[in-house]
Amino acid sequence: MFDAPFDVFAVMFAIVAFLIALKASNQVTELRRRLGSLEAALQAQRQVQPPPLMPVQEQAVAPTTSAAEPPPLAPEAEAEVSPPPLVTEDVSPPLPEASTAADAPPPLPTPAPASREPGFEERLGTRWVVWIGGLALALGGFFMVRYSIEAGLVGPGVRIFLGGLFALALLGAGEWTRRKESISTIAALPIANIPAILTAAGTAVAFATVYAAYALYDFLVPATAFVLLGLVALGTLAAALLHGPALAGLGVVGAFATPVLVSSGKPDYWALYIYLAIVTAASFGLARIRLWRWLAVTTIVFAVLWVFPGLDTGELQVAPHAFHVIAGFVLAALLVVCGFMFGPTIEDGQIEPVSSSALGAYLFGAMLIVLSSAHADLALITYTLLVAATLFVAWRAEAAAGALGAAAATVLIVFAEWAVRANPDMLVLPGGPMPGITPTATDSAVTLHLMMAAIFAAGFGIAGFLAQGRSNSAIIPVVWSAAGVATPIAILVALYARIAHLDRSIPFAILAVLLAAAFGFATETLTRRETRPGVAISTALFATGTLGALALALTFALEKGWLTIALALMSLGTAWIALQRPIPFLRWLAAIFASIVTARILYDPRIVGDAVGTAPIFNWLLWGYGLPAASFWAASRFLRRRADDAPLRMVEAAAILFTALLAFMEVRHLATGGDMIAAPSLLEAGLQVCVSLAMAIGLERLRLRSHSIVHNIGALLLTAIAGFISVFGLLFLENPLIWHIDVGGAVFNLLLLCYALPAVLMLLLAYAVVGARGKIYANTIAGAALVFALSYLTLEIRRFYHGPFLTTGETTGAEQYTYSIGWLAFGVVLLGIGIALNSERARLASAAVIALTILKAFVIDMSTLTGVYRALSFMCLGVVLVAIGWLYQRILFRRQVPPPAPQTGS
Repeated sequence: MFDAPFDVFAVMFAIVAFLIALKASNQVTELRRRLGSLEAALQAQRQVQPPPLMPVQEQAVAPTTSAAEPPPLAPEAEAEVSPPPLVTEDVSPPLPEASTAADAPPPLPTPAPASREPGFEERLGTRWVVWIGGLALALGGFFMVRYSIEAGLVGPGVRIFLGGLFALALLGAGEWTRRKESISTIAALPIANIPAILTAAGTAVAFATVYAAYALYDFLVPATAFVLLGLVALGTLAAALLHGPALAGLGVVGAFATPVLVSSGKPDYWALYIYLAIVTAASFGLARIRLWRWLAVTTIVFAVLWVFPGLDTGELQVAPHAFHVIAGFVLAALLVVCGFMFGPTIEDGQIEPVSSSALGAYLFGAMLIVLSSAHADLALITYTLLVAATLFVAWRAEAAAGALGAAAATVLIVFAEWAVRANPDMLVLPGGPMPGITPTATDSAVTLHLMMAAIFAAGFGIAGFLAQGRSNSAIIPVVWSAAGVATPIAILVALYARIAHLDRSIPFAILAVLLAAAFGFATETLTRRETRPGVAISTALFATGTLGALALALTFALEKGWLTIALALMSLGTAWIALQRPIPFLRWLAAIFASIVTARILYDPRIVGDAVGTAPIFNWLLWGYGLPAASFWAASRFLRRRADDAPLRMVEAAAILFTALLAFMEVRHLATGGDMIAAPSLLEAGLQVCVSLAMAIGLERLRLRSHSIVHNIGALLLTAIAGFISVFGLLFLENPLIWHIDVGGAVFNLLLLCYALPAVLMLLLAYAVVGARGKIYANTIAGAALVFALSYLTLEIRRFYHGPFLTTGETTGAEQYTYSIGWLAFGVVLLGIGIALNSERARLASAAVIALTILKAFVIDMSTLTGVYRALSFMCLGVVLVAIGWLYQRILFRRQVPPPAPQTGS
């Protein structure tokens, strides 16, 4: 019970009531004014046009007729007519006698006076003064009562009596002024609605008087106060039929607020919901008579809010709550849903928002009761009845077809919540030597849910199929088919999660196959039918449901990892169907399936948890990532045949992602021996770089043919990944020159795999992007190839001197000399390749290596080498440099000596 001070409550209630009345009052008076102007214009037009004259009458009247008399004005128009224009002397030459006034066109009718905006003074005198006066009347009554209390003039009983008299006086004044206006001949003016404002003030005073008698003075018991406040609210709704929407808003707010004002320590939900049913019926009836959609929506919102009391208590009274949602649903179906029973009329093939949301709101309330009562039997039965009623109403009235989506959504929520609800006891006990095949024991809750599931699946599925071809609108059969496909699949998944605990289950696999067969039958039947609006999309939805059910059958019959494969196959199947039937929705559906599979790997990148296996390559990663990757590549080819749009790019991105993840995960599995959480190694880093570069080369070649932005971005990302691992992994974090790492044998070792092979792949990638990307991009990759090639040569020389662990031992003079000779030889080889292939890039690489060798000779060799090694180092360097100069002079840049000039005889 709310014990707010009486004066504060009264002032707030009165202000809210009159603010609600303002807009509606303006609309009513404006409509009256426009109707009066329209009637005046029609009357003036009828008086202007005289009856047609006979020929003889025309000859007799023509000589004497010089000008037509102006028609008489309507009373409303006569007050606003402008003065006639001044008549000037006609100086034009006289017309011939043969030309008479009869030849002139008939005079035009006088136009209706143009509507004008009222000025400040008119607004002040006709509107604002009345509104403020009505508010002052209500506040005056409240303040008079307050003054009498403070001064002690009268007792509580007299105060309540005087308040009631004042309310009756205001209501009587409102009715008297309304009747006086209805019999008055004065035309409607854009003024405030005085009768409605007086009646609203009287209603507000009546509410306050009854509440004060109950809450302040305890004159009334809760039941009596409840009844009196309800009667005031219903009377206000009835008065709205005469005074307009302002009182309707005041009445519906007061009616639904009455139970809050009158409360007790032990609420009686039966009395509450019977009262709310009466109020709801009155509000819906008034909304239906006056076609006030806002009133119906407001009533629905308040009615659904009244479902919440008692839901959070330990002892939920399911029966009265169930009565509340059933009564509201029935009243909404009878009075609000367009085209059904007593609801408003509407054209066929339209989904009306209020009709659909009305049923959906009460379904939402029934769902809350089910969830709050822990799926009590009565709550489940009530919810099942409302879902079945929704299907029936939507079948009879297409305007309520939008409620099918709400029904399907609530069914999914109810069964999903039931599936994930914490339950320490096992509901399904293994039976026989093969669990999942023989019958199992279930409790009563599972049995009831199974019955509900059968009813819902059959109801939605059969109705979704039979609804095809009934409507001339395309959206109606699509809504039916979407609900008919999605609901059975969602129910089957929820039952599988609750009963089989996501484990292997042959019975559920059989159910999925039967569901796929039913969807396949519907697809085949609809394909053979004549073309009707929406049938093509519905056929595609049933075909997609067939693929989805088959994928679920694989999931139920096999291990958990097959769910990823099944969803990927659904994307492939949907893309193939989209190729056969070019429906945009199916392209998006294929992309959605690809997104679901992508989100699935975020939950467990190993697909099947710890059961990946230890065999290299041929393990669960190959199936969990390889089959989805192949499915997405095939799906992208199907989708590309129609268009290059967002769904195609989503599927292409999924194909690249799963291909890359397959390679990366297999590399990690191989490098770690199956331990997916082990620390990285030099072997893994080298393999990751090689795999990334190989895939980048493939995408660079593919994008030249497909011109796909996804392939373009994918190639760039893979190249960036390879570069990142190369720099931070191979050159720093896993560099055998820095860390104590065993590189293996003399020739076939990790150095060959981690440095030589990446250098070759980088060189191939550099040539793959020549002409397709910028010159700087290609040269950067070629420079990285040179760095890794020189690194391999250096590390291999060190391996020759130090063995498998490069960090052990000292560097001798022979080793330093070998580095110089090796680098010079590498530079010479590059120069030879550049000359043979006429490659400027190879010659520049040779120049860089030789320049590095020269730098090493003068900085390192000169200070560290001694004796013969220092001499040999510089001698070899000199010979090589001279030879290079000779090659450049004689072969690359050979000067053409001009022939001698011919000698002439003297």
